[in-house]
Formats: sequence, C-alpha cells, structure tokens
Amino acid sequence: MEVYNKLTDLTKKYPRLTVALGMFDGVHIGHQSIIRRAVELARTIDGRSVVFTFSNHPLSVLAPQALPPQIGNNSLREQRLAELGVDILISIPFTKEFASRRPEEFLELLRQNLAPYYVVTGPNYTFGNKGKGTQRMLMRSGLEYGFTAEICPAVLRDGRPVSSTRIRKLLSEGDLQTASDFLGYPFTVIERVIHGDERGRVIGFPTANLAISEQRVMLPNGVYAVGVTYQGKHYNGVANIGNNPTFKGCNRRIEVNIDAFSGNIYDMLIAVEFLAKLRDEVKFDGVEQLVRQIKKDKEKARNYWQY
Repeated sequence: MEVYNKLTDLTKKYPRLTVALGMFDGVHIGHQSIIRRAVELARTIDGRSVVFTFSNHPLSVLAPQALPPQIGNNSLREQRLAELGVDILISIPFTKEFASRRPEEFLELLRQNLAPYYVVTGPNYTFGNKGKGTQRMLMRSGLEYGFTAEICPAVLRDGRPVSSTRIRKLLSEGDLQTASDFLGYPFTVIERVIHGDERGRVIGFPTANLAISEQRVMLPNGVYAVGVTYQGKHYNGVANIGNNPTFKGCNRRIEVNIDAFSGNIYDMLIAVEFLAKLRDEVKFDGVEQLVRQIKKDKEKARNYWQY
C-alpha cells in the first residue's frame, strides 16, 4: 500500500481511482464494509482503491474539548487498511485552513488530485466547512465533478449501527469480547516500547512497556491474555494494564511479558492484541507472591493463545 502524507496529484499516475472517505477510527466492521466496497469497485474498473482521511481527528482542531479518545492510532489504521486490500492511503493533517473550505471546494480538490470514478462513504459522512456537505449533495454533485457516489448502509449489531462511539464505551467498560466483535478483530494497541524500571527482568519475567496516551481509549486495569506481533512474527504473552501496585511510583502503562522471546526491542513498534481478561490488577504482599501469580496467569492464558 502506498502512503501519502500530503495531498498529491495522482490523476496521471492512476487514471482510474475509487475513493473511500472517512476518519475510520479503529477500522471497525462498519468501516470495513465501506472500504471493501471501494476495493471491489476499483477492481470493476481495473483501477486502484484510495482511502482519503486525516492524520488527526478534525475535532482536535475544531473543538479540542470535545475530542473523544481514539480507538487506534495511525499505525493501527494503516495496518488494517493494508490488510483490507487498499492500494493507496492519503492521510493528511486536518487544519483550520482545510476546515474553512466550502463543500464545493472540497469536491473540486478531489477532482483535481484524484479525479475519482467512484466515491464511497458511510451513512453519517459530511464534508466541507461546518459539515455543510451532505450525502444528498454528494450524490447530486457526482455528475458535475465526474464521479458516482455510493453511500454504504450502516452495519447493525443488536438493531443499532456499529460505531466508534459504541466501541469506545464497550472498551472503557471492559467488555472486550463485544468490542472485538464490533471491531472485527481483537482490540489492538500498536506502540513503541519504552524503558521501564526493569523489575520484571529482575524477577524472571521481563516486560515490554508501552505508554498509554491520554488521547486513546483503554481497557480497565487488569491482566490479559494477549498476542504480540514484532517484525512480522507472532508471539503469545500476558499483559498488565495499570500502575503495578506491588511497586510504588509506577505510571499507568501496559506491561507485556512475551512468551519464549528474548531480545532488545526498546523504541521498536510492537502490536499487542488483547484476547481475554484473566483477572483484575492486585497489590501483592511481596515479590514471591507476585511471581507465583504470574506463573498462574501464564498457565491460564494458554487457553486463549491462538498459536
């Protein structure tokens, strides 16, 4: 998948494009239906599929106080889109200047840089200044701007549309299984490994530590069975989300003990898939008690490990 971080004229390089529009936070099953349709339409015209999105949520510029915590970061979104068969990702910064564009200016921008045959969106998509560009306008303007617009219906669960808002609530409440069903894959965190206190290494269970950004939604504190991907290879593991109360002075983080792994992965990207919750986070009386419990956690985690 080609990735562009600034708007680029692709009309000569790729004369037949299908464009999916949206933020696609988490790339859940509703988003996947939009993206798969764009990929399918691109194939019918022997063209390429494009996802046009923003590297930052528009609310981070328009109303930071209303910005919801994000389900995934740009790394996760890029990975999921590539797995869905998207050919080109355009992920540009959302700015005040971009927000000021009238809907017609946005459509002209699409025509000049992508000249799409098809434009595919979800049922709640709006565009242009103050979201004045509606689906009706998109459908009506297709002839003028040279594309056919297709609005994908919402994907329903329990009679209601799957949405990022519903998934955020499920994750924050700890309903991992339903959230993963709505996502269409295990809830996943992709982050760089940070330096910790190396207490895990001292007690025989080294951990890869990941910071928890205030800008993202996270599961409740506890111990989880996880899968870990590093440089294309899959491992099993156990992760603790929390402050590690047995030891003082720990910030909230994710600590991952990767089974049958050794190596220095500081500052490297890893993907952690949360498979099931094993137990709540507990403060132990001492290191020996903690070690015994970690061994029990790993045995229990084997019931959920997928490899």
